[in-house]
Amino acid sequence: MTDTLPKLLVHNARQFGDKVALREKEFGIWQTTTWRELLDRVRNFSLGLISLGLRPDDKIAIIGDNRPEWIIAELAAQSAGAISMGVYQTSIASEVQYLVDFSDATFVVAEDQEQVDKVLEVWDQLPKVKYVIYYDPRGMRHYTQPFLLDFREVEEKGIAYGREHPGLFERNVEKTRPNDIAIFSTTSGTTGKPKLAMLTHSNLITMGRNLNQVDPLTPDDEYLSFLPLAWIGEQMMTIAVGFTVGLTINFPEEPETVRENLREIGPHVMFSPPRIWESIVSEVQVKIEDTTRLKRAFYEWAMRVGYRMADTIFEKREPSAALRWQYRLADWTVFMPIKDKFGLRRLKRAYTGGAALGPDVFRFFHAMGVNLKQIYGQTEITGIAILHRDGDIKFQTVGLPLPETELRIDSETGEILMRSPAVFQGYYKNPEATAKTLEGGWLHSGDAGYLDEDGHLIVIDRAKDVMTLADGTKFSPQFIENKLKFSPYIKEAVVFGGGDYPFVTAFINIDYENVGTWAERRQLAYTTYTDLAQKPEVYELIRRHVERTNQDLPPAARIQRFLLLHKELDADDEELTRTRKVRRNVIAERYAPLIAALYSGQPDVEVDTTITYQDGTTARIQTRLRIEDLTGERENAVA
Repeated sequence: MTDTLPKLLVHNARQFGDKVALREKEFGIWQTTTWRELLDRVRNFSLGLISLGLRPDDKIAIIGDNRPEWIIAELAAQSAGAISMGVYQTSIASEVQYLVDFSDATFVVAEDQEQVDKVLEVWDQLPKVKYVIYYDPRGMRHYTQPFLLDFREVEEKGIAYGREHPGLFERNVEKTRPNDIAIFSTTSGTTGKPKLAMLTHSNLITMGRNLNQVDPLTPDDEYLSFLPLAWIGEQMMTIAVGFTVGLTINFPEEPETVRENLREIGPHVMFSPPRIWESIVSEVQVKIEDTTRLKRAFYEWAMRVGYRMADTIFEKREPSAALRWQYRLADWTVFMPIKDKFGLRRLKRAYTGGAALGPDVFRFFHAMGVNLKQIYGQTEITGIAILHRDGDIKFQTVGLPLPETELRIDSETGEILMRSPAVFQGYYKNPEATAKTLEGGWLHSGDAGYLDEDGHLIVIDRAKDVMTLADGTKFSPQFIENKLKFSPYIKEAVVFGGGDYPFVTAFINIDYENVGTWAERRQLAYTTYTDLAQKPEVYELIRRHVERTNQDLPPAARIQRFLLLHKELDADDEELTRTRKVRRNVIAERYAPLIAALYSGQPDVEVDTTITYQDGTTARIQTRLRIEDLTGERENAVA
C-alpha cells in the first residue's frame, strides 16, 4: 500500500533505489541524494526525534529555505505519526512565535543562525518547545543552549536508537493511515492572522495523483523547488506530485541563484505565483527597451507572430502553413534564446496560481510557446482544484475541475463551492471557522465566479472585494490591478472604488529596479525610493501606463486619480501576506488620509510616517505625495 507519504517513500526507495531523488547545489557543485539514501536519512532522523521524546500526534515546526533537510524532517515526523508545519523563512520573530505556539509544536527545525535567532528572540514565549534543531551549523559554534541540536547529531542519535529498537521505524510507517493529519498548512491570512489548515496524507496523495492524471509526468522529469515549502503550492508539487510520480527534486544553491539554477536544471514542470511570471515579463520588456533598434524591431515582429499563433490555438483553429513557418523562425531566432535564458526551454507545462494572473502576461508566455496554465484552488483543497487542459486553454478562465472534484456556483451569492477528497479536515483549534467554511458539505471558497458555456470557471475576485460603482457597474479591483502590473514599471497596485467611493482610484508602487534603470538611462538623478517615486518624469511615465490600462476598461471602471506611494508595500508591515496578496483592510485603515485625498480633489497630500526595517531600525519619512488626475486624459498619450 502507498496510501501515506512515508509508505510512498519506502515504495520509491524499493522501486527506484539508486535513482536521484533530491539534488542540491552546494559550493557550486550539485550534490545528490538517491531514493535509498533519502529513506535512510528519514529513518535516522525519525528515530532520533523519537529518542528525544517525539510522540504520535506531536507537531514539529520547520522554518528555512528549501533544502533536503526540510523534506527529511517533514517525512521523519510523519513516519513517527507526528505532524509538520512550515513557517515562511521571511517571517519575523513575532510571526514565528505565534505559529509555533499556536500549533503546539514541541520541536522546531530551523535552517541556520538567522532562523535560530528568531526562535531565541521569543524563546520565553515558547513553553511547549523542547528542542531547536538546525541544519546549517555556520555561525552556531558559540551557541551553548542545551536545547539546541545539530541536525546530524539527531541523525546519529537515530542510528543508535535504531540499533536498540530494530524494526521500529518500519512498524511506525506501517501504522500510518491515509486519514492521519500529515501537515498543518497556513492560510494566506488576508484578513488577519493565518489559520492552520489540517491536511491528511490522503488529501495530498489524492491531489497529486489527480493532477498527474490530467498532466502526466514521469520519474525521469526534473523539478526545481524554489518557492517556500510553507506554501501549499510548493507542498503540492514537491511532496504530493514529487513522491507520487518519483520526480527528481532540485534545490537552488541560494534564493538569489534561482534564475541561474533554473537555467542549469531546465525543469520539465514549473509552478509559480503570478509575481514570478510578471517579473520575467518585466525583465524582458526592460531589456528590449534597452537594446538596438534592429533587435527591438525583430522582437516586435516575433511577438506579433507569437500572438497570432497563440490566439489561433486558443480559438482551436488550425494555423496556416505560412503562420507555422513564420512561428518556427520567430521561435528559433527570438523565443528559444529568451526561454533558454530563463530556464523555460524544456518545460512540458507550467502552472500559475496563488492569485490571478493578468491576461496580458498569460498571452505573452503562450506567444513564446510556454505551455502556461492557470490553476485555481486554495490551501483548504490542497492547492489545486481547477486546471486548464492541453488544447483547451482560455486565458480569461482557470479551466475545468480535476477528477473527483465537484464544482458549483451558489445561485444567490455567486460564491464558488467545491467538493473533493482533497478538501481539508478543518482549521486547527478553530471549529467556528471550520463549520462556516464547510457548511452544507461544500468548501466555501470565499471567491465569486461563474461558469462559461464550456464549463470553464471564471473567477471574478474575492466575493467581499467585488465592488459596485455609483452607476451600478460591478468591477473587480484585482482585475484592474493585474492589468496595471503588466507594466514593467509597476510592481504593486491597490485599486479603490464602489460603495461610498464615486469613482475608481489607485495607489501604485513603482518597480524600483526597473524605474531606476529607466531613470539612469535618462540621466535622471535620485537618492531614495521616495525621491524617485515623486519625480515628475516618473509620474509622467506611470501615467502613460495607467492610460494604457484605462483604454481596455469600461468607462465606469477607469482609474481617474492615482498616487505613487512613498514606500513599497511590505509583508513585514502586514500590508501584504507572505505570498504577496494585498491586505485591503490593513491598507484602507493605515492609509485612510491618502484615500480621502484621492477623492477630495486636492492635488497632493502630506505624509509623515515612520517605517521599520527588518533589522529593527526605523526611519521617518516626511514628504508630499503628488496626486495625478486623469479625468482630462489626453488622446493618443500612449505611443
